[in-house]
Amino acid sequence: MSCILETQGLCKAFGAVTAAKDVNVRIRPGEVVGVIGSNGAGKTTFINMVTGYLKPSSGQVLFNGQSIIGRTPRAITRLGMARSFQVAQLFPQLSVMDNLLIAVAAAQNPFPSLLAPMRTAARVALADAMLAQFDIARWRDTQVTAVPQGVRKLIDIAMALIGEPQMLLLDEPTSGVSAEEKTALMDTVMRVVAERRVTVLFVEHDMDVVRRYVSRILAFYSGEVLADGVPEQVLANPRVQEFVTGSQKVHQRVAL
Repeated sequence: MSCILETQGLCKAFGAVTAAKDVNVRIRPGEVVGVIGSNGAGKTTFINMVTGYLKPSSGQVLFNGQSIIGRTPRAITRLGMARSFQVAQLFPQLSVMDNLLIAVAAAQNPFPSLLAPMRTAARVALADAMLAQFDIARWRDTQVTAVPQGVRKLIDIAMALIGEPQMLLLDEPTSGVSAEEKTALMDTVMRVVAERRVTVLFVEHDMDVVRRYVSRILAFYSGEVLADGVPEQVLANPRVQEFVTGSQKVHQRVAL
């Protein structure tokens, strides 16, 4: 099967510090891939290089077979790869609807005129449909600062999907969300991306979330891919248990 995203020998150095080293990854259409690793393992560096927020020191990034090295994040988004952030990138003083309308306007017209109206009937209808699909229509006219953290995450992800991307990258989608909200949030996100047939790559620290939703795991350690495979194999890998999940240390202490 062809790849939607491929990295070849991807490296990133900040002076004497190597944040990514020889990262070779192939993502197939329709996959849901979890990216795990301890803090500083290179996960976000990888995501930032793939989405154009950080220029690699060397290596190649191919999206649908086309090199995207040197392209801006906005240009990469227009090609069909969108992302959300660990901290939701919203306009807090605006309503939920107005945030969606800004995303719709940006997706439909990358070079908007200051004289062109942002709110049109067609755009409102599109935003309403997205709110309904994410089951957050009841927050439509509420100021963003007044909605729960889990809903803010859903708004941010909905905005990323407005442009109908082929691939969605999520940086810690459950970060800052209460344990009670996590499953409902991820159930909603996974349902929507499945309905839209979007390939997903997401960074996550909660192993319960990873086990429940992904079909494949990339485990990062010290800037390199330590393991790549189905969840059962990767999470059972002794090096992943030692350097990423800490499971091996827990088992050793119990045995003692």
